[in-house]
Amino acid sequence: MNLNPNKSIFRKILISSIVTVLLGLCAVGLVISFFAKSYIVDSRSDEMIRQAKRVNLAVQDYPIPNEGFKDLLLFFDQAYDKRIWIFDAEGNIIVTSSKDEVNAGKSVSDKVVNQVIHGDPAIWNQTEGIEEAMLSVAVPWGKDNQVYGGIVLHSPLKGMDETTAQLRETIVWVTLFGVFFSFAVSSYLSWSITRPIKQIDKAAAKIAIGDYSDRIHIKSKDEVGELATTINHMMDQLERVDQDKNKLNQMRHDFLANVSHELRTPLTAMLGFLEALQDGLIEEGARDKYYEIMYNETLHMNRLVDDITDLMKLENKEIHLVFMTVDVQAILSKLAFKFRQEADGRGTVISCVIDEDSPPQAYADPDRLEQILNNLIKNAVKFTENGTIELKAMAVPTEECVLITVTDTGIGISPEDQGLIWERFFKAERGRPFKHKGSSGLGLAIVRELVELHNGSVRVQSEIGQGSTFEVRIPLVKST
Repeated sequence: MNLNPNKSIFRKILISSIVTVLLGLCAVGLVISFFAKSYIVDSRSDEMIRQAKRVNLAVQDYPIPNEGFKDLLLFFDQAYDKRIWIFDAEGNIIVTSSKDEVNAGKSVSDKVVNQVIHGDPAIWNQTEGIEEAMLSVAVPWGKDNQVYGGIVLHSPLKGMDETTAQLRETIVWVTLFGVFFSFAVSSYLSWSITRPIKQIDKAAAKIAIGDYSDRIHIKSKDEVGELATTINHMMDQLERVDQDKNKLNQMRHDFLANVSHELRTPLTAMLGFLEALQDGLIEEGARDKYYEIMYNETLHMNRLVDDITDLMKLENKEIHLVFMTVDVQAILSKLAFKFRQEADGRGTVISCVIDEDSPPQAYADPDRLEQILNNLIKNAVKFTENGTIELKAMAVPTEECVLITVTDTGIGISPEDQGLIWERFFKAERGRPFKHKGSSGLGLAIVRELVELHNGSVRVQSEIGQGSTFEVRIPLVKST
């Protein structure tokens, strides 16, 4: 996967930050520059108008300028650092604060004269007759309601332009600082975003090849952290699904291998016997024995197919129980009678302990409960010789169940096998003589599934050479 998020994200963040800073600062700079200059001019104009009025207060008693008049203008010129003109009612400049100035005798504009004669101050930029640009204001010259002319104050614009230039220079430096600051912030943001993205990309690449072992370690609580947590959770789920899938595939493989083995053994025996019978290799008197063996092998195959069918139905939830009140002791008595002949053949005594006073009543499916007990008793008979098998059922009100026990004095089950006997096709045959072999290994798996379907439980207690006890708990019929 060719991905370099660091370059692309860093470039996008950097460009967007710098453009935002530049546009923002430029806009702010233009606005500040425009309004600052206007503010400076307005402030200077107001100040000059106040100064001009103070000059008028000093000279209002002199309708005709004299030497003292000129000395006052020179004083205010030096005090305010402003050039001062005095013009008459026709707009002619009659005196100035500078002795060397050559503007005396000239006139100001009619617009300014009319505005001042009517008692209003005037503001304008004066350039005519002056070497440098000036901000000029004019106020009426006179006393009470009598206006002699006007008083003009000039202030160079150079100082105000320098202030505005300094402000613009400050804005430029702030802009440069903003650019460098944006670069630093962009670098940090890029690192904080791309670092977890690289981890996510690495984890995603492993997921693509089926490796779910890696985890993303991000401590942030933002959206990226939430994404990492979600991906970690997804990897946990995928890992479990993959493990379940592998386990299911292994179980399917083992199931097919075991079924093939269980079917191949009787089929091979029957095929050999049939070939021998067909070729006439077996004497007439021995044929009945071979027919009996083939018949037993056929029964074994039929039971295996029935067990597999039941197990598949249980796993696919295709078996539906019909619950009703069941007399457990009646089923045990029936099964004890059924297996008594086989047990006698092995020198084993099978007995049923009956509670005449309070026979236990279970809430179960009678056919499936009989199938459960049939499989347990069949195993007890098979692995017990010259011993005893005891069948017992009792009500346990405190647990709201019927406790059914099948106890034998057979060869027993080793501790390491006791947790495995419920698996399909598992055969606890280590250390057993050959005559005890031959079961399909599905009986106890079916027992467990059926018991759980009844909302009950089953467990085993056993010791090698001492026998085994299987305990089944089935819900008790609730008294009304």
